[in-house]
Amino acid sequence: MKKLFTILAAILISTAAFSQTKTGGVHIYNPEANAMADLKAATEKAAKANKHVLVQVGGNWCTWCIAFHNLVDTTAVLKQTINDNYEFVLVNWDKDHHNDEAMKFLGFPNRFGYPVFVVLDGKGKVLHIENSAYLETDEIGANGKKKVGHDVKKTISFLKGWTVAAVNPETYKAKAK
Repeated sequence: MKKLFTILAAILISTAAFSQTKTGGVHIYNPEANAMADLKAATEKAAKANKHVLVQVGGNWCTWCIAFHNLVDTTAVLKQTINDNYEFVLVNWDKDHHNDEAMKFLGFPNRFGYPVFVVLDGKGKVLHIENSAYLETDEIGANGKKKVGHDVKKTISFLKGWTVAAVNPETYKAKAK
């Protein structure tokens, strides 16, 4: 009987701790946002500023999504690259908010997992969908295991590869001497 009480107490404590973590977590995504309105506004703004739109699809439940967001916030070169070249939009996806219309508009990027990145031009055309797994670090930690997180150099390379200038054929024409 004492053993059963101990097991039940452990389950109750762990359940309470889990539910507190869930409600007290980071909230970078707005589940109630109108994703299509946000995408339209960002596209219009991007067109006026000669930028593209960078969409990060994920949710507050996604530790990798939050880690990427934090990496951008704490890495000046990443933040600057995004600010200089993109209008940045977060599109929420969770078990209660699938944003089906936005997912269809974006080409169902969620097939690659989360976070997933979509680059749109100033007209709203999907130029590229990036599986964030390709941006993960290859660094090995002191414990001999692969570090968890995204690589700054890989991310900058991805971002620079999809700027307005990078996809403009005029950028690559030979200059007259």
